[in-house]
Amino acid sequence: MLSILAIVTGAVALVTTLLPLLRSKVWWVRIWDFPRLQLCVLSLGALVAWILSAHFLAWPQNLFTFALAAVAVFQGALVWRYTPLAPREVQQSRSTDPLVRLSLVVANVLQTNRQSDLLLSEIRAADPDVVLFCEVDAWWESRLDALATSHPHVVRHPLSNTYGLLLRSRLELRDAVVDFLVKPDNPSIQAQIVLRNGARVWMNCVHPTPPVPGESNESSERDSALLQIGRRVSDATGPVVVCGDLNDVAWSRSTRLFQKVSGLLEPRKGRGFVSTFHARYPGFRVPIDHVFHSNHFRLVRMRRLKYVGSDHFPVHIVLSYEPQAAAEQEPPNPSPSDSAEANETLARSAPGAKT
Repeated sequence: MLSILAIVTGAVALVTTLLPLLRSKVWWVRIWDFPRLQLCVLSLGALVAWILSAHFLAWPQNLFTFALAAVAVFQGALVWRYTPLAPREVQQSRSTDPLVRLSLVVANVLQTNRQSDLLLSEIRAADPDVVLFCEVDAWWESRLDALATSHPHVVRHPLSNTYGLLLRSRLELRDAVVDFLVKPDNPSIQAQIVLRNGARVWMNCVHPTPPVPGESNESSERDSALLQIGRRVSDATGPVVVCGDLNDVAWSRSTRLFQKVSGLLEPRKGRGFVSTFHARYPGFRVPIDHVFHSNHFRLVRMRRLKYVGSDHFPVHIVLSYEPQAAAEQEPPNPSPSDSAEANETLARSAPGAKT
């Protein structure tokens, strides 16, 4: 019985590890980018069960043993950068100057969620300077007006299709723009945030379409939106933040490509997963709500907030604007093959392109 369990679970781990190696954008391939931590654990469990069942005497059994070990190592290698065992990509800030700090919360409210009091309570407890809300419709827009006194600066584009955005800030917002990267019903927000010391931070907020049935049969739209943002900010000389529910995990090929194209840093690396989805299923959580930033910042702290009735946990990050850090934090850079892959992805989602 133990050997049968090992064969079944091991085969699942092996197949779902091999599928994402295909360059296909179809949803049932790309979806396996998400549970890599879970697949690492599954393959380790299958390996232990297989060894305990003593099926490692002939070469077919030994081959299966090796395959399970290779799966565990491969999956673990992809996620280990997001554990405290790995080196940090973003330095820890030692500055206590409140004038250079930017406190930000990203919260996917879940459009059908009606527990607005839970979310407002968490926002007030965290006391961020800026809050990005995703999945905002007219109902949520009216409830979030409760923050109008504490966060009077606002950019709003509510929608009833789960892609409405609302940005509220106690810091001044300048040159705010709502634009559309891939689809006319999927907005993004750009704005300049004026820190307390007068420095301006270029914030880009996005919530691309996930590769799931009923939304998009391929990941091309999501990947294209991320790469358009990445190229938009890549030439910026000042401080930049990109944030939102990206519907993509931190360790996926598409997110790593976005990082290389944008040159932005990932504060999770070397600190922990800060998994935000799915809030109701602890064993299946993955990090898909993100904050990336330029190397002008060091990190004060990053944490997940409490349950607010949504399928996402809000994520809270405090950054410290320290321009001297740019000389000490090396940004990622795309190779020629990365640039070619980015061009191919963008062309795939261009108007009139065949998919």
